[in-house]
Amino acid sequence: MIDILSKVPLFQGMNPHQLVAISNICQKKTFKAYTTLFQEKDVGSIFYIVHTGSVKIYTSSNTGEEKILSVIQAGESFGELSLIDGKPRSASAQTLEESSLIAISAQNFLALLRSNFDMSLIIMQELCSRLRDTNQHVYDLTFLDARSRVIKSLIKLANKNGSRSGSLITIRMTLNYDEVSQMAGVNKPILMQVIRDFQDKQIITFRGSDIVLDLAKLRG
Repeated sequence: MIDILSKVPLFQGMNPHQLVAISNICQKKTFKAYTTLFQEKDVGSIFYIVHTGSVKIYTSSNTGEEKILSVIQAGESFGELSLIDGKPRSASAQTLEESSLIAISAQNFLALLRSNFDMSLIIMQELCSRLRDTNQHVYDLTFLDARSRVIKSLIKLANKNGSRSGSLITIRMTLNYDEVSQMAGVNKPILMQVIRDFQDKQIITFRGSDIVLDLAKLRG
């Protein structure tokens, strides 16, 4: 458990004693694919760390249309904000595949932070980093064209869920095209048009359900 926690961005920089304290309040749970972990506006009582698998974080409109905010992979955490500020969940979370998650309850987590300022400071620094990422996402949606948003979304998926060999990155796709279009902030026809263009230029190729992104041709 200590080895897992040491790789989580939220806890990076913590010493072994602090990691042991966190491990003492962890519970590991396994969830089937497409399990809803919590919904937008729920009261936050638990936050999670992904051990294996992946989880999508999304919001829904009044008409049921989804907007994917992020895909959480192994070694990342989610659901902390509503535990810290006491407000309802700002988004929903659902597993994309069978996933093993580490759960930490609000009561235990907050008690630990109250007793250790250094741990609280490390966590605040990580949350500030996430706020900067959110600001960048808002900028992208405001100022980048559809093609650029698709490219940036594919690169983001590659960085989080890809394996690289030279200029080629193989992306294990856990999202369908509807979900990728939501993540990029474009409609599906535009997404498919961009993907077809990338295929024609051999920027991307398909290997089963995986996408191979050629960075050399993308930069060319």
